Amino acid sequence: MPEDQMPEALAAASSSLADLPRLVAPAPDPATIDWPDTVTVTHVAHWTDRLFSFRTTRPRSLRFRSGEFVMIGLMGEPDPQTGKRRPLLRAYSIASPDWDDELEFYSIKVQDGPLTSRLQHIRPGDEIILKPKPVGTLVHDALLPGKRLWFFATGTGIAPYASLIREPQTYHDYDQVILTHTCREVAELEYGRRLVDEVRRDEVLAELIGEGFADKLLYYPTTTREESPRMGRITTLLEDGTVFRDLGIEGGLSRETDRAMVCGSLPFNLDMKAFLEGHGLREGANSEPAEYVVEKAFVG
Repeated sequence: MPEDQMPEALAAASSSLADLPRLVAPAPDPATIDWPDTVTVTHVAHWTDRLFSFRTTRPRSLRFRSGEFVMIGLMGEPDPQTGKRRPLLRAYSIASPDWDDELEFYSIKVQDGPLTSRLQHIRPGDEIILKPKPVGTLVHDALLPGKRLWFFATGTGIAPYASLIREPQTYHDYDQVILTHTCREVAELEYGRRLVDEVRRDEVLAELIGEGFADKLLYYPTTTREESPRMGRITTLLEDGTVFRDLGIEGGLSRETDRAMVCGSLPFNLDMKAFLEGHGLREGANSEPAEYVVEKAFVG
């Protein structure tokens, strides 16, 4: 072909190619991507204007120890500059026991919170992100053998204990299990109160553990603002001996018999650490079990 005709031929070829179907699909819209590691919401319960719980499907591959937590969340809004969306993830204790077919979570509502401002509006059928890598220190493996197990919680810090009081090992390992839960108002105790009632009447657990297992479980709720049958910060009630008198426990805590788990607000966790260590209990971990453990990754 003469050189003077080559530019016209190339232009014609380019025009023809432009009319052909694209062989490479355009980049997908981030909003339509089927993101991995999602579970489906099966039930939602709103306990107060600040608290709600929800259940989801459980991936068949997910294995965890009762008391552990996972990262869950939703996709964030598109970045104004790039249009990309990133997941908003937070640590949530799994409130269901390791034998449950579904997963349960208990959450606070924060109206301007990046995640919970949206998470509180989920409904059955919605999907949320779940990263299937459970971790945590509120597990039986992190404690040395003992006779009495204390679960100390404030607010949504009761979530890991909702798992552990439905765990048969809890009652096989201990003669007595004491769940304390401190909230500001009476309504905020309802999740825990109903949970304990259901555990005590659970025929499946009675079959797994044995009749009379529920007699080992003691529930000690307190409020700090609204009037209730039992008021005061649990740390104060421990320090002045009220808890021990109420429960008929002589001599207070003992390193030989008592084990404890702590989950709540940061000030509460620090106060409980000081109290427990003042009675000779040492902090344990998965790698080095001792007499008490604190969940550092979750503050509720």
